[in-house]
Amino acid sequence: MILSLLFLLAQTQGSALPQADPTPPASLSSTAARAAAADRGQDLLLGDGIQAPTQPRGTSRSTVTRTARIQPTAAPGTAGPVMVRIGDLARVRGQETNVVQGIGMVMGLAGTGDSSNAAKRSLMNMLKTQNVNLTLQDINASNIAIVLVQAELPPSIKPGARVDLRVSSIYDSESLVGGTLLSCELTDMTGQTVYVTGSGPVSTGAFSAAGDGATATRNHLTVGTIPRGGTVQREVKTKIVTENGFIYLDMKALKGSFANAVKITDAINELYPGVAEAQDAMTVAVHVPEDLPKASHVAYLNSMLMREIEPASFARVVINERTGVIVMGAGVRISRGAITKGNLTVTVAETPQASQPGPLSQGETTQLPRTSLLLEEEDRALTIVNGAVTLQQVVEVLNVLGVTPRDMIQILQSMAQSGMLHADIVVM
Repeated sequence: MILSLLFLLAQTQGSALPQADPTPPASLSSTAARAAAADRGQDLLLGDGIQAPTQPRGTSRSTVTRTARIQPTAAPGTAGPVMVRIGDLARVRGQETNVVQGIGMVMGLAGTGDSSNAAKRSLMNMLKTQNVNLTLQDINASNIAIVLVQAELPPSIKPGARVDLRVSSIYDSESLVGGTLLSCELTDMTGQTVYVTGSGPVSTGAFSAAGDGATATRNHLTVGTIPRGGTVQREVKTKIVTENGFIYLDMKALKGSFANAVKITDAINELYPGVAEAQDAMTVAVHVPEDLPKASHVAYLNSMLMREIEPASFARVVINERTGVIVMGAGVRISRGAITKGNLTVTVAETPQASQPGPLSQGETTQLPRTSLLLEEEDRALTIVNGAVTLQQVVEVLNVLGVTPRDMIQILQSMAQSGMLHADIVVM
């Protein structure tokens, strides 16, 4: 009797339990199901309800695109000769601009100053002049920056005149915004003679805003100016007429040529016959009559500098590879030839993936490199380039090639090496 009751109880409990599925779960037996669950962002369930980590998805991409070519339009202005004053092509020898400089301190920074001991020592020495004695440990230099102060002195400037100052951080200051330059002295290169004293609030024209995860900055924070912040203390002596009775006109940078020297000489001799002589491509000597009063030397010189001439055209191409800027002079010429330019674009995309081990597997996470390469090469035929004898024709010929400015830089350099381009190449 007792055995019969135990047998019935066992049958009743067995019928209440769920029947086991003889087939394994799809999440464990099907690779496709695993991939589908990963794509849905779901974690996989392993035995005993343990979740496996979701593997990374997504890829990196790198794309090189070209914008549509903008058709050039006719620029306003005149295509005829341009007359230029002699004073814009040449300068008077002895009337140079001089640069003076000094070291100063900018105060009042909002915690963006230098962290070096140089700032602390400079402040400590300045405070000693005010009978304030502090040790190096007592000074916090976060509101101080050591700066280089520079000024340009025009020729014949007199004491008391005001000049602009340029202030540049020397050490690791983050910003000069809101700072004020303490009084400092600007000297010549020897550091012995003081020519300018300067002080005042620094203007940077910049700002910066930062948070924990982002920073916004406009313009340069560690260089500023102080308009009319310098006072001239000593005059720089200059002379217009030399002891031999000549005024020397030296060509300005990139203006010198034999043609310009001859044209300047002819223009001055038309005004004062026989007084000018071209010494070389860079210098024209002008004789000052002995009977001309010293008080009339400035008027005599000004009458020559105001004369206008048509400057010689320069066969020069200036290239700035950093910005893709190309500037051509009116004297550039091109000979007939053939050109082709095929671009090779290589696109590299790196997508490293992390392979994570399963739970309780005693494995280690491994990073697997994944690289995608895309090479695109243009197939272009040779293009016949006709000769160009004017600047307008040069521009039209080069526009026929239909290349970007950076490709044009390479073409111009190659044309100069082959002899097709008749111009000097200046790379900035």
